[in-house]
Amino acid sequence: MKLAPTPEQHAALKATLALCNAGANTVAQYAHTATDRRPFALQKHVYAHLKASGLSAQPAIRVIKKVADAYTTRQANLTNGNYGPPGSKRYTKIVGKPIMFRQHAGQPFDDRCLSWQIDQSTVSVWTTAGRLRGVGFVCAPWQLKLLTARKGESDLVFRDGHFYLHATVDTDTPPPLIPADDPSGWLGVDLGIVNLAVTTADDPTDLDVRWSGGAVTARRKRNQTLRCALQRVGSKSAKRKLKTRRRKETRYVTDINHQLSKMIVAQAQRTGQGIAVEDLSGIRDRVRLARRQRQQLHSWAFAQLRDQITYKAQAAGLPVVMINPRNTSRTCHRCGSCATANRPSQALFRCRSCGWSGHADQNAALNIAALGHKNYRAAQSTVPKAATPLAAS
Repeated sequence: MKLAPTPEQHAALKATLALCNAGANTVAQYAHTATDRRPFALQKHVYAHLKASGLSAQPAIRVIKKVADAYTTRQANLTNGNYGPPGSKRYTKIVGKPIMFRQHAGQPFDDRCLSWQIDQSTVSVWTTAGRLRGVGFVCAPWQLKLLTARKGESDLVFRDGHFYLHATVDTDTPPPLIPADDPSGWLGVDLGIVNLAVTTADDPTDLDVRWSGGAVTARRKRNQTLRCALQRVGSKSAKRKLKTRRRKETRYVTDINHQLSKMIVAQAQRTGQGIAVEDLSGIRDRVRLARRQRQQLHSWAFAQLRDQITYKAQAAGLPVVMINPRNTSRTCHRCGSCATANRPSQALFRCRSCGWSGHADQNAALNIAALGHKNYRAAQSTVPKAATPLAAS
């Protein structure tokens, strides 16, 4: 939600973020050398200092929790190897310095610090200048309706000179619509570089390509060229430009993934099918590509697309199954023959056994749909059935 504060409220909110993040940096300095970084353990040592700096009780606790969560996230990234192996230059650099927060970084507030007046489109929030009441916010009617299901914390975010509130909304998930017990009850989704997503069409003889790589790939190449040019310059203004470009590119990828996932879920909902998506987790470590394709593979957010398809399908009551993509591109969906020679080019699939030929991505999508049907039935067979009640004697 975008806030619409008065100039006085804007100054108070900005000062509040500055004080909260200054306190968070103090806590982070202590937590860097502490052996126990749990929120309650940190609170014993830094709570009095935060109170003396001007923070009230509940905001001080939220600051401590924010720091503890940041260190937990960093440790998870270190454990998963996202910063390189132990002993590497990047790993050592990350471990050797405390976490620091920007002056106006986001700050979480619970219901004691921030309350919503949905009928008036205002919020009441704690600040260093006291409790601000009647801070307006603007949103679409459908967002206002969703706010009635809001639960938990709200994050105050300052970006590009404007304040926003990120609110978490919990809605009831409808009961899943079980697809027909046959392979046609599943929509297969093949993800790739040239074609971001290809689905099994309503007519199996047709090709249903979603966001082929033409315009998307061209724009990504232009972004890469500009990014490389700015990196070579290396000046402060170039770095500021790079930061702005990074946000713009991230928004572009997210927008394309939202459009793509929305169309896929709408197609499955229209045809009453479940969705089978190939799981590309770890593909960067498994697949060897030409140099020109590496940047395309490594820069597209396939995990984000998968997550968007999953939560949108669940909201629509559609089951989603993740499929191992191994050999789905080289196996004939008609006869089951698997051979590298079945795919003479990126776009063409020609089975050496039965002679079927067609688009390679469409063939892979049909294989994924069949595996979705198979895996779903296997998973359902392992679910224990409810016990039959004994008849009354």
